[in-house]
Parts: sequence; structure tokens; C-alpha cells
Amino acid sequence: MPEPILFGLPFTTVFLYFMIYSFLGWAMETLYCSVLEKRFVIRGFLLGPVCPIYGVGALLMIFFFSRFSDNPVLFYIVATVVMSSWEYFVGWLLEATTHMKYWNYSHHRFNLGGRISLFISLWWGVLAYLAIFYIHPEVERILALIPVWLQYILSGSAGMLVLVDAVTTVRKLALTTRVMTRLEQVSGELRLQLALGKAELGERLETVLDSLPPELVMRVEEARENASQNLDEAVERLRARRMELIEQAERHSRRFRYRYSQITSKRFGSDLPDVRAAGERLRTILRKLRHERKAAKTARK
Repeated sequence: MPEPILFGLPFTTVFLYFMIYSFLGWAMETLYCSVLEKRFVIRGFLLGPVCPIYGVGALLMIFFFSRFSDNPVLFYIVATVVMSSWEYFVGWLLEATTHMKYWNYSHHRFNLGGRISLFISLWWGVLAYLAIFYIHPEVERILALIPVWLQYILSGSAGMLVLVDAVTTVRKLALTTRVMTRLEQVSGELRLQLALGKAELGERLETVLDSLPPELVMRVEEARENASQNLDEAVERLRARRMELIEQAERHSRRFRYRYSQITSKRFGSDLPDVRAAGERLRTILRKLRHERKAAKTARK
């Protein structure tokens, strides 16, 4: 069976281009963010060392817009617009599906919804220019040296790993969104109970007491005490359920929060700080345990 042809090249070659640039983008972004945050930060949603947004962007440049390479200025403008549009679309898609903003350029001047900014867009053009004019010729040369049978093995292995990685990552994102949605609902119900429950009940009963005959006042007071106790029990159940959901949200979102420390959310904005705080508490406990184990080993020596 002949190999499918995509953009005039064997599918294997195109896929290897995608993987190479996904890895190079991951390496570049990991290095940049690690320097910026002064800690080692592994970027990307997938567990593996790839950022598909860079792979797709590179393929767009190679197969659709390299025709402008004879005019470097025009190519730079086209690359800047196309790559910025692609980044904006990915940011919008993630926000629409997960209700989370994983990167935010709102602190940059001339940004669009915090998803893209002029400063980052200009760098997109520079990176695309370097990729097409300097990096891709070397990638083509090196790939041509690899036997076809080995290319099949590399692309097949990488494809299976990325597929499994992508499926598990999408599942993790879906679980995070689902738990955060439940947490939002429970938090809203808890706030409603705390804000309106006792106050409203008290006001209504005071109004009733003023109109009741004396012989019924005692019964109403007993009913108020029982209602207050039931309300307290309901609030405690909601608090316990909320803490349980916070722990679940922390566990499911841990990878994404670590890699994208500036995550924000309009929908989950009131609950996200508590999820972060739960993560900090867990890290503190783990650091303490590691310190105690280290001290115990030192003492035994």
C-alpha cells in the first residue's frame, strides 16, 4: 500500500517535521519560562517534551507561506499575522472548553484579550523567519540522511506515544473542568446559605413573633432553634463537600498549574485561589517529609 502524500511529501516526513518542531518549540519555551520564573518549568500540556502549537505553526509556515520567502519583509509580516492568529485561536479554544486562561498577556501593552500581544507577535515573526531560512534547511538535510525504514519506526513510535499522551491529557483537562464546575456550584450554594439562610430566617421569624399570641411564642422559638441547627448541619456538609472537591481539583489540575503558574479564570476565579492554596499546603507537607527523611538518614550514619 503506497504511503499517503500530504502537501507533496510522504506523510511520514510531514509528521516527523511536526514532531521536530513541536520538540524545538517545547525546548525554547521551557528555557524561556525557566529563566523568566527563575525555576525549572516544563511547559506544554502533554507529558512528553512536545508543544504541538509550534509543530502546527511550523507546518503552516513550511507548506503554505514559504512561497513568500523571496520577499523577507512580506514573509515576516505574513508569519507574524498567521502565527499570532493561530495562538489567539488556541487560547480562545482552551478558554471556551476549559474556562481557564493558561497564558495571559494582559500586562503587555497592545494585547488582544490577553491571548496575544504586539510584543509576542513580533517575536513570532522572528521565530518563523529563523525557522524557514535557517533551521528548516538543516532539518531537511538531516532527515534525508535517515533511512526510510527508520523514519517509519520513528514516526510510528512517536505517533503512538503522542496519541496516548494526548488522550490522557484531554481526559485530565475534562476532569479538571468537571470538578471545578462542581466546586463552583457547591461554593455558590454555600455562600447562599451563609448569606441568606440565618438572616432571612431570623427576619421572618421576628415578623411572625410580633403577630403571634404569647402561648405560641415558645413553640416558634423551638422551631427557630431546630431550623438553625439544621442549617448549621447543611452548611457543614457543604463545607466538607467543598473541601473534598478542592482536593480533587488540586490533584487533577496539578500538572497544568505547575506548568502555567499564571492560570486565571473568570468563571472559577473565586475557587482557583483555594485550589492553589491546597497545592501549596501539599508541597509544604512533602518538603517537610523529605527534610525529616534526610535528617533521619543523616542521624543513622
